[in-house]
Amino acid sequence: RRAAEASLKEAVVRGLAPDRGLYMPGRIERLPESFFREMPGLSFVQIACRVAEAFFGEDVDADALQRIVTDTLSFDAPVVRVEDRVWSLELFHGPTLAFKDVGGRFMARMLSYFLGRGGDRVTVLVATSGDTGSAVAHGFHNVPGVEVVVLYPEGKISRLQECQMTTLGGNIHPLRVAGTFDDCQRLVKGLFADAKFRAGHRVSSANSINLLRWIPQAFYYFYGYCLWRQQTGGGRPVVCLLYTSPSPRDR
Repeated sequence: RRAAEASLKEAVVRGLAPDRGLYMPGRIERLPESFFREMPGLSFVQIACRVAEAFFGEDVDADALQRIVTDTLSFDAPVVRVEDRVWSLELFHGPTLAFKDVGGRFMARMLSYFLGRGGDRVTVLVATSGDTGSAVAHGFHNVPGVEVVVLYPEGKISRLQECQMTTLGGNIHPLRVAGTFDDCQRLVKGLFADAKFRAGHRVSSANSINLLRWIPQAFYYFYGYCLWRQQTGGGRPVVCLLYTSPSPRDR
């Protein structure tokens, strides 16, 4: 059975569709060829604004969307040559050293935009094995109208990531769970499946089931392609474009 269509705000605030499926854009605007020709001369923010406009332009004021993207991308994502025809896209330059910083920060600012227009409030539930909780906690810290509850497995994440989640205070509420990440995820999914609970509580998710978490990750793919073209002229194909992160001992 096909779920009813929803506005972007409804999809973001709900997290999951009523049938427990994932919300997807009903239509994606095709980026013009001119954008790709101009790309080597554009900044990270300029590229991300063009991509964001294609996904969210019908629902968000252009000036507001530009402010959201600019505030989200306060750090770089450089492409570094590893060897001939192999380049690495570094995604650890955000505040929590995780590639999820882009999605977490963008979602927080978009949700604040929607809630601020209606004076609404929402609680965001997150299950994490480390990266997601840290990125979401920092992205949503002190965002008006949003309370964030992060469930993480006790003793099974790095000390750094635990500190990133537990030292913020304010609207960030970390909870240690005596179990594994799967147990944390099971608790969150159970709450979303509980019709009585959801009827009395306005909750959303900042895990990757929420389209505002995963769509913004397209920003750095476009930017990575742009940087590769700037550095190589785009004359030879890339064999591999890699995510990179700090050494495990630093995480």
